[in-house]
Amino acid sequence: MHTHNDYAEELQHKALRFLTAGSVDDGKSTLIGRFLFDSRAILADQLDALRASGDAIDLARLTDGLEAEREQGITIDVAYRYFATPRRKFIIADAPGHEQYTRNMVTAAAGSDAAVVLVDVTKLDFGALRLLPQTRRHSLLAHLLRVPAIVFAVNKLDAVADARAAFDAVRDALLEFCAEAGIAPAGIIPVSALRGDNVAQRAQHWPWWDGPTLLQLLETLPAVAEPAGGALLLPVQYVARDEGGTGHQARVFWGRLARGGVRAGDTVRVHGSGEPARVVEVRHAGSTVDAGGVGQSVGLVLDRQLDVSRGDWLVGDGETAAHTAFDATLAWLDTEPAVPGRKYWLRHGHRWIAARITAIEGRLDIHTLAEHASDALAVNDIGRVRIEAQTALPLQRYADNRVAGALIVVDPASHRTSGALLVREAL
Repeated sequence: MHTHNDYAEELQHKALRFLTAGSVDDGKSTLIGRFLFDSRAILADQLDALRASGDAIDLARLTDGLEAEREQGITIDVAYRYFATPRRKFIIADAPGHEQYTRNMVTAAAGSDAAVVLVDVTKLDFGALRLLPQTRRHSLLAHLLRVPAIVFAVNKLDAVADARAAFDAVRDALLEFCAEAGIAPAGIIPVSALRGDNVAQRAQHWPWWDGPTLLQLLETLPAVAEPAGGALLLPVQYVARDEGGTGHQARVFWGRLARGGVRAGDTVRVHGSGEPARVVEVRHAGSTVDAGGVGQSVGLVLDRQLDVSRGDWLVGDGETAAHTAFDATLAWLDTEPAVPGRKYWLRHGHRWIAARITAIEGRLDIHTLAEHASDALAVNDIGRVRIEAQTALPLQRYADNRVAGALIVVDPASHRTSGALLVREAL
């Protein structure tokens, strides 16, 4: 039997999922290649191919196959790469840096425990130091999407005359920006991905740096668990007929717990109808367990037949809040602008509902972080909107729960993913 403590321990050993964000030529491919190379996650035949010309290894070529496909107009959402150190396993989400791929970054950020934002010192003007718009956009998006740890890797310091002075100036600019944006950075690290300084190995060239390497910092960051407190929230993903389980062909309702815990004997309700039932059995990974905790995939067998299908939510007893109208942050990803009055499809959990934007309350200026009045949101804009849905939903603020507080916007005509909605307040 698994217990809730087993799950807490499982989380301790969970792989850290982190995304890398940076613009074209910031050295992202080289950084990822460096992680894979220094952690020995590269196969021998790949190494031979990387050494094709002379002895120098071009680490960026590890990820160049993807770049080539992108250039041919094949959109790759996010490429995931895996590597491990003796202390931890890692999953890198590699999202393209071009501005038109902001949607890919949103995809990568949604499930990440950390974001590594690359800052290329060779692109900065140290006469009047201003961070690049992409650095600000990537950091703000990661922050809005509640990526718990944001780390800045100040890259290409091998290419400047005075690495320490350059790093200090960039760090000051980053700290000032973070203070304005309300971001508490998990670390600001000087690196040279090309030379391998401070990525996985300590820099020989910078005796002035006594902080951790990028990898040492990542090894210590916590993997995320949604807050465990609060009543049960379970989006039903799959309904299975039980062969030879309790009762005559009992049904098992499977989903990943978005909040709270559940054990046999608990009372749950179907969101919407409010119909109650008692949990007879909790299943996890093919066996019956005592209890399930937030983040775990569980199957619930109930003591009575209820009308429940994919897209419904099972909620804890006493959880009655249902909302059709809400305020949200909208990251707009479509070339067709977002305009009030227009109808869209929303996906919440595993359910599709029709909805409309009733008002655009402001657009964020990523340069000044000020909000401006706006009657439309263009591609890559981030704004504050009011939404009216046709069906009442068990919404939570995104700041409180990443599952119940996030929705995807889809254009009903083109079927394109048009935006990501993060609930600020249910009305």
